[in-house]
Formats: sequence, C-alpha cells, structure tokens
Amino acid sequence: MPRILIVEDEAIIRSALKRLLERHDYTVSEAGSAEEACQLELKGFDLIISDLRLPGEPGTTLIAEATPVPVLIMTSYASMRSAVEALKLGAVDYVAKPFDHAELLETVERILHKQSMQQSPPPDITDAGGSRQTMIGNCAAMQHVYTRIRKTAPADVTVLILGESGTGKELVARAIHQQSKRAKAPLISVNCAAIPETLIESELFGHEKGAFTGASASRTGLVEAADGGTLFLDEIGELPLDAQARLLRVLQEGEIRKIGSVETRHVNVRLIAATHRDLRALSKTGEFRLDLYYRLNVMQIELPPLREREDDVLEIADILLDKACKRHERAGLRLSRAARQDLRDYPWPGNVRELENALERGVILAEGHLIHPDDLGLAPITARPHPPTTNPPTSSGSGDKTAEENEDDLSLEDYFQHFVLEHQDQMSETELAQKLGISRKNLWERRQRLGIPRKKTARRPG
Repeated sequence: MPRILIVEDEAIIRSALKRLLERHDYTVSEAGSAEEACQLELKGFDLIISDLRLPGEPGTTLIAEATPVPVLIMTSYASMRSAVEALKLGAVDYVAKPFDHAELLETVERILHKQSMQQSPPPDITDAGGSRQTMIGNCAAMQHVYTRIRKTAPADVTVLILGESGTGKELVARAIHQQSKRAKAPLISVNCAAIPETLIESELFGHEKGAFTGASASRTGLVEAADGGTLFLDEIGELPLDAQARLLRVLQEGEIRKIGSVETRHVNVRLIAATHRDLRALSKTGEFRLDLYYRLNVMQIELPPLREREDDVLEIADILLDKACKRHERAGLRLSRAARQDLRDYPWPGNVRELENALERGVILAEGHLIHPDDLGLAPITARPHPPTTNPPTSSGSGDKTAEENEDDLSLEDYFQHFVLEHQDQMSETELAQKLGISRKNLWERRQRLGIPRKKTARRPG
C-alpha cells in the first residue's frame, strides 16, 4: 500500500486530504511544516504532497531533502510563476487549490504509477540524432513487448513486428538492434511504401552502371550497406513480388546480386520486418510470397494499438506534451481535466503519431496555462456519462449517504467557504480570486452554487 506524506499548515485541508486518500487505500502521514516533515524519514514515503506556502521554509525545500521521492506541490495562488519555479526545482507536478477529488486522485495515481517498479523496464533507445530515449508505457501488453525484445534481441534471428500505423514499430526495431550483438554495426531503415515500385529493387540491391536508362554510375544497395548489421524493412507488405524473390534469396543464401550484374556477393544481415497488414491473408491472394512469410515469421512481436493500452495514453501524452512545450517555449502548459478525459476516451486510429500531432496543436492553440478539448482538435467522441457534481452542503441531512461520506465529499468545498468567509472582509473580489487561483467569474459561480452571498458594503450618506 503506497505511503503518502501530506505537508499542509491548514488543518482543514490536511484532514480533508488524509480522509480522501485513506478512503482510496493509501497510507497517509501528516506534517504542518517543512521542518516538521524533515523530522520524518522522508525516503520511506512513495509520494509527498506539500503546500507551497508554509510557515518557515517553503514546500519546495522538501524536493532536495526527499530525493528520489516525488514531491507534488499545492498552491492556492494564481501566479503561474511560483508553479513553474517549483517544477524547475524538481517538483513532479503541481495542483492549484481549490481542486476537486477526482483531479487530485488522478494526479496521485499517475505519479505513483510512474514510480512503480516494473519486471521488464522499457528499453533505452538511441534515436537517429544520437539522443537517448525510452519506450513509454507500462500496461500488461507493453510489458509483454519488452520481454519479447529482451529475449529476441540477442538471438540474431529474423523478426516480424506487427501493429497498426503509428504504434512505434521502428522504435521496437531500433531497440532490438541496440540490444543485439550487432549494436556497433549499422542499422539501415527502409520504408518500402515510400519508394516507387520501379526503384525499389535498385534501392535495396543496387545496380551496375548502364543496367537501365538513367543508371549513369554503379550504386550499392541498402542491403549491402547493412552488411554486418541490421536491415529494417518497414511496411514490407508493400514490397513488389520481384523484390520479394530477391529478398528471399538473401534470407536463404545470404547472397545479393546487383541489377545488371552477373556476380553475386555474400552479405551477413539480420532482417527485421514490420507491417500493419495481414501477410498470411495477402499470400492467399498471391500478393505476398508464402515462403517469404515463413522466413520472416521466425519471431513475432505484436504491438498493441493505443486504444488498448489502458492508462498508457496519459503517460505518453505527458511526455509528448513536455517535449512540445519545450519546442514552442510554453513552460507550465498543462492539459485540463476535460482534455485528459478526452485523451483517455478517444479511439486513436492514428495511434501515438496522431496523439503527438494533437498535443502539438494544443500547445500552439492554447490560451492561458491550460489546454482544453477544443485546442486538441480531435474528432467528436461518443457522448459519455459524467459523474454528478458534488451537491452544496445543506442543513437538511445527507440523503442516502452517511454523514461521514458527506463530510469527505464536501471537505474541499468547505475549504472554499472557509477561505471566502474568513477573508472577504479584508479582500476585494479580485484579491479573493487571485488568492484562490481562479477567475472572478469562477468565484461568482462558486458563490452562487454554495450559497455564499457577497458582503454588502455600506452606502455613504449622500
């Protein structure tokens, strides 16, 4: 059971969060200040949730003290500067008060999910630009993929990767190559669908000078360029039948012959192929050679579509959003709760590639510090039921709920009431809204919903 430490000086907030988290099977400890928290064994917790403004040292001081335990910062201040500074100091995320239960629980669950240890960690990959990256996702289907990569990579056998477009087939091929004995040799990637049919054989196997019109010089093919290393053929289902026959000979005999040449050359190449098509079905219609299919299908790795990867979509979205924010210099930009729900529910026919494009749009179009559903530009999603809005407190009882359940559900709204009633004599509506981190319009709407009237100012005698 995950252990969480709440560091908050206001008792009403601290007790409300403790009850909420304990009702969702978390073990919770409390502290009223950073100094009090530091007297505990911080590294014994799985997550620390701390207010930014505390008596004495600010909550951000816990970030260095608790490393590597993640620290989630809470703030009731409207300024984005403090939240961005907290992130720069190493906070895992921030939440603005007042917040609702579902949003907080979702954030906590996401952070703890990222921290959880996995039996098969995602493989590290070096991309074409030399940057290191890690495959993203920890659902059961991806754990199976990681295990297959780990077992298959050293075996030096042909691999067939199956999956819809945009699921990351090239990332899997790159991971296999980099974990294989051929890692120091070249990895040559070819998209068979991107090369005209009339040129594909020349591109793969090379040609001699004068072999055909326009062949003004001899050329080495990509298969020969991959000698000693790995050849990745993406969308192999688009390969013409003549090229399939030549490729079969490479697999069977380890030989290539350039177009226009009578000589053969021996090559030592590991082949990894990928496709989103059913090669066995294509072989029945004569579009793909059955003997080549059997040669390719020594080891098979099937990538799940994004819509079947449980909550991986939100983890992937957070990482892609961070990269997009850096590219467009939009630090601190976040997905609204509604946008996150749409990302979770959307079927993603274009998979990760479509998700990346949607987030890019969102970063460009977003106004303020939140990305809303309209900014993402997704196709309409079938209507889904939304959870009922929490009812305001009344003096007539709790209906079908127990008094304890009502107290839990309303405690954060109670904080809003407590803060407004305590400070409205000294603050204007603008100042109240700024302290709560909301707009004046939102403050007015909450007053109406909770039945908190504005304090009337006395008229001057005139």
